[in-house]
Amino acid sequence: MSTFVAHAVTAYALTRVHPDALARRRPVVLAAMACAMGPDLDVIAFAFGIPYEHVLGHRGLTHSLVFAALLALVPAGSLLRREALGWLRRTGLFLLLFLATASHGAIDALTDGGLGIAFFAPFDTARYFLPWQPLTVPPIGIRPMFSDWGLAVVTSELLYVGIPSIVLIAAAATRRRMPRQ
Repeated sequence: MSTFVAHAVTAYALTRVHPDALARRRPVVLAAMACAMGPDLDVIAFAFGIPYEHVLGHRGLTHSLVFAALLALVPAGSLLRREALGWLRRTGLFLLLFLATASHGAIDALTDGGLGIAFFAPFDTARYFLPWQPLTVPPIGIRPMFSDWGLAVVTSELLYVGIPSIVLIAAAATRRRMPRQ
């Protein structure tokens, strides 16, 4: 898994670039960040003796696109129920939450360790990495993060997740401030 910070930053950036101002409201931002971090709840599988490589293991079903869609429905239904929105805005906000959740697997597939991501579970349990893997895979646990390995993780995430997210956020803010023609 990448660190929870990388996943939260990615979701935050997605809310900033979304064209609907509703996406930038605190409840939606927090929901997107929670969705982006949610797939790593699968680490509890270790406590139940479920091996890493099992479909219910780490980076298995909870990192799939099916799970991303199902998880996004929960906050989408709750948040959007309170708003009187048309179909297009509801769909756009659901897609935001879906992308925030799906971004988790994509970021993890950019890491240089583990067994890969089960993007297509439960239909296909094969694990995949992306062709480019610039992110240092973090250790599982807090203590190892305070080591040279942890520093390498933070550095790679800053370079390949943090800085691009900041650039996207700045570009979206600049575009919103530009006068419409």
